[in-house]
Amino acid sequence: MENSPLFKSGHTACAGCGQAIAARLVVEAAGVNTIIANNTGCLEVFSTKYPETAWGVPWIHSLFENAAAVASGIEAALIYLGKKDTINVIAQGGDGSTGDIGLQALSGMLERGHDILYVCYDNEAYMNTGIQRSGLTPFDTNTTTSPSGARSSGNIRPKKPVPEICLAHGIPYVACASAGFPQDLTRKVKKAISIKGPKYIQVHVPCPLGWRHETNQMLTVAKLAVETGLYPLFEYENGVLANRKQIVPKPVQEYLKSQGRFKHLLNNPEEIKKIQEIADNNIKKYNLKLEA
Repeated sequence: MENSPLFKSGHTACAGCGQAIAARLVVEAAGVNTIIANNTGCLEVFSTKYPETAWGVPWIHSLFENAAAVASGIEAALIYLGKKDTINVIAQGGDGSTGDIGLQALSGMLERGHDILYVCYDNEAYMNTGIQRSGLTPFDTNTTTSPSGARSSGNIRPKKPVPEICLAHGIPYVACASAGFPQDLTRKVKKAISIKGPKYIQVHVPCPLGWRHETNQMLTVAKLAVETGLYPLFEYENGVLANRKQIVPKPVQEYLKSQGRFKHLLNNPEEIKKIQEIADNNIKKYNLKLEA
């Protein structure tokens, strides 16, 4: 139906789900002439409970790890049919299915040069299967497989730099976006779609269930991640940093105290100092500080 939403209400996402908002922004920006391949994960489960679907475009689900491979086949079929120039192909998945389970398929898609946009909805853990740690879970996060306790402050590994891994493939466009900045996300998707070749956008999407914040605080939490420097927003075009969102940096405590997954850190200044160093390094690396 003309003017009908391309991602419809009535799905079963949790209240305050950042991923649901981001997914709608992505597909609306891409437009009706789009085919989506989707990894297994929260988005797949809450948007396509058989026999219903929230999607207003052709949408294909296969396995946890292979949306990039399925999308590659879709693109090849469209080329054979002479339709690729009029149809956008998007592959998408969560942080675990992108940066862990599906990293090989993603790398293959990028290396082969397919004209596909890959979107990673980064809620920083395997939320659909029980809030287990993923490679993109932040340092010191309390998850079910990186629990905090007397001998642990949570996840011991740094967040996997998947945007940098994608950049290393020499692709024309890599960006980070956030559900807390919808206009920026929409602009980046439209820009990526306009570029020929493989593209990667990583979108920060708060999860009230796994992050343990109030459902009406999704936008606030998402914005704090950016405003502290813990989740930089940037664009690379042909390997060159072309744009970034500059900030007046806020202390990381403001972000940490907004979520139960970091509650164990609030009386631990040494661990907070380590996380502040992560933010400071991001601010320096991407020149994020807005000078007065």
